[in-house]
Amino acid sequence: MATTNWTLPDHPTLPKGKTVAVVVLDGWGEASPDQYNCIHVAQTPVMDSLKNGAPEKWRLVKAHGTAVGLPSDDDMGNSEVGHNALGAGRIFAQGAKLVDAALASGKIWEDEGFNYIKESFDKGTLHLIGLLSDGGVHSRLDQVQLIVKGASERGAKRIRLHILTDGRDVLDGSSVGFVETIENDLAQLREQGVDARIASGGGRMYVTMDRYENDWSVVKRGWDAQVLGEAPHKFQNALEAVKTLRAEPKANDQYLPPFVIVDESGKSVGPIVDGDAVVTFNFRADRMVMLAKALEFPDFDKFDRVRVPKIKYAGMLQYDGELKLPSKYLVSPPLIERTSGEYLVKNGVRTFACSETVKFGHVTFFWNGNRSGYFDETREEYVEIPSDSGITFNEQPKMKALEIAERTRDAILSGKFDQVRINLPNGDMVGHTGDIEATVVACKAADEAVKMVLDAVEQVGGIYLVTADHGNAEDMVKRNKAGQPMLDKSGSIQILTSHTLQPVPVAIGGPGLHPGVRFRSDIQTPGLANVAATVMNLHGFQAPADYETTLIEVVDK
Repeated sequence: MATTNWTLPDHPTLPKGKTVAVVVLDGWGEASPDQYNCIHVAQTPVMDSLKNGAPEKWRLVKAHGTAVGLPSDDDMGNSEVGHNALGAGRIFAQGAKLVDAALASGKIWEDEGFNYIKESFDKGTLHLIGLLSDGGVHSRLDQVQLIVKGASERGAKRIRLHILTDGRDVLDGSSVGFVETIENDLAQLREQGVDARIASGGGRMYVTMDRYENDWSVVKRGWDAQVLGEAPHKFQNALEAVKTLRAEPKANDQYLPPFVIVDESGKSVGPIVDGDAVVTFNFRADRMVMLAKALEFPDFDKFDRVRVPKIKYAGMLQYDGELKLPSKYLVSPPLIERTSGEYLVKNGVRTFACSETVKFGHVTFFWNGNRSGYFDETREEYVEIPSDSGITFNEQPKMKALEIAERTRDAILSGKFDQVRINLPNGDMVGHTGDIEATVVACKAADEAVKMVLDAVEQVGGIYLVTADHGNAEDMVKRNKAGQPMLDKSGSIQILTSHTLQPVPVAIGGPGLHPGVRFRSDIQTPGLANVAATVMNLHGFQAPADYETTLIEVVDK
């Protein structure tokens, strides 16, 4: 491997030595102003002034889908991939592509996640739960086939699949062909002495794959079939099950009722019991998080689990970086080398990073390429403010924004740092609660924190760059295709608690900013990964050649 040349060339016109503040507003996207846009409703004079000030100092960038390494532009951004992109300055494969690479290299079998579930192979059953489909949005059939084959070659003697039929990302009715394909694989394994079969199933929208805690009864129907081995429909094989249930009036793949496969005596062939291993094989997180909570959280209370087996559980990937859920996973996030943080520290930039607990890892671990610790502790200080615990964030929507801002202000005024980097979590963490009033309070608090940081930048003659990692607080309602708010059966609006597909702002300014600096207009689809080169420029350096291009240019004034 070639050794890295860490020396960054000087920028031809921008000076070194200015203090640069990088502020990430978590969950702060840009959407049409209406009563469900909490950023619009909230009093946010500082962010408003950045947006309505000099047009060449404010712009939008993409924070979801392919811009952050996710497979498609239907994929919402999240804080982990967002901070990866902000810090790395390049786009790295996330999601399905990551799983493909781990399977192709064989790394998946060597990593901690697989070796953890493998401990159950000797005496227990390996259960695989997920969407049986080649749609490539949540899962892919060929990956499932490789996991089944690889596990059986590495000691799994008893394998049970709990399948969810698709019909949403693929054609309705395609479930029959997918079941035939996997049944064929399982039959071949049985010939080799591996007890492998489908144990349960159901349609994705009716069984297991709910999201955003919309309807826990969906997850419970799955739990009853997968864990307890109980369902209203019982069949001797899965092909018969899917064909029979599809023949019912108005039936379709998405909404097939739950079924279990039983033996001749009517006994379920694959309930999950103590000593078993479970893998949820979807790579996309949003429709696996709820099941992951039921499988992993000891104090889970969303429905009566009846029986909670002692299992070894791993996800295909980690589905939620904030909740560290699940704690074990088959495929690790990409290890990203040569991040902007490491380059800047090695070029003498003294760095301060700060957030509260829920996002502290984002301005450190994820920013630094999924890597723990300091690059050079003589030049870096990372400060974690403890988050409120034991309450939901809408109860204290100001969170620790003020404390983060105070510590950051002090760091700027101390003169000890060339860069301060912070995350203000309010828009995201309070937005996830679905409490609109509290989210408005949260946005105001974040804006006040930005003011404190920008005032300090002003005092030291520094530069600021304010951005976000993905959207959330700017749209708190589910919408139909025409963009109108959707109503539930009782006529109330349907609250949206998830991230969004909206772009996010990038604003630059401060007394230390060279008067000729403005945003370029020639980048086709700028995204979060373009921010790293921009920040390097603000520090007076040129970015490495393979980084996504800078957002700024210098014109003669």
